[in-house]
Amino acid sequence: NCRAGILPGRLCGPLGMGRFFLERSSDHLPLPDRSDPRVHEREGYDEKLSRILSIAAETFAERGYHQASIRDIAAATGVSLSGLYYYFRSKQELLFLIQDHVFGEILDRASRALSEVEAESPEDQLRTFVHIHLSFFVDNMAEMRVLSNEARALSGDFRERVGNKKREYTALVQGILARLRPDRPESDLRLATFILFGMLNWIYTWYTPGRDPSAETLAREMIGLFLGGFLAAGRGDEEPAPPVAVASGSFWPRA
Repeated sequence: NCRAGILPGRLCGPLGMGRFFLERSSDHLPLPDRSDPRVHEREGYDEKLSRILSIAAETFAERGYHQASIRDIAAATGVSLSGLYYYFRSKQELLFLIQDHVFGEILDRASRALSEVEAESPEDQLRTFVHIHLSFFVDNMAEMRVLSNEARALSGDFRERVGNKKREYTALVQGILARLRPDRPESDLRLATFILFGMLNWIYTWYTPGRDPSAETLAREMIGLFLGGFLAAGRGDEEPAPPVAVASGSFWPRA
């Protein structure tokens, strides 16, 4: 594809194709000409990489990032070691691809959903966000476990790039809370943002599909609990409740 000129030059090289898969939505690259057969070749690549990332997330979630090996990923995916290294150069880059892809996907979904309810009340916007977040991660529990447990395993540029998307994602919520309670200082809004994420992100430790409520019901219950406390906090004569620490497993411990 690089030789054929179908990809921008910056995407060629050892990391090129993985970057292409991840940057298509975030960089707003032009839509491809679907009459070009090379487009279908590229889409086949994307589908295979997506499958590898999904299975790798399941492997890391089950065994832990440090315990799992690339040989484990090869066995689980049915792709040879040399075939896997066509998509990434190291285990840390594989972890980066998982985290960056998941954050890119959920950020895109949440942003689009919120744009559709931009004229609605902040309460409705928050309900929309919580429903999108829970619906996505109820269907991608392995990815949530990896994001939560392996948040500090990345370093350098990988960590910075994922961190940028984390901050952009959390800013969506903090912005909604600021519209809900414009009287609250930024420090309170930040605390409330991470308390909410601590509630949302911890479901991977207890949620069982089929036994526990649907994502829609779960979102309704959680948003009711959160809004009941957040909207009332600081408005009465009673002493405010002590701050609630964000669970250490949250995948935004220090955004």
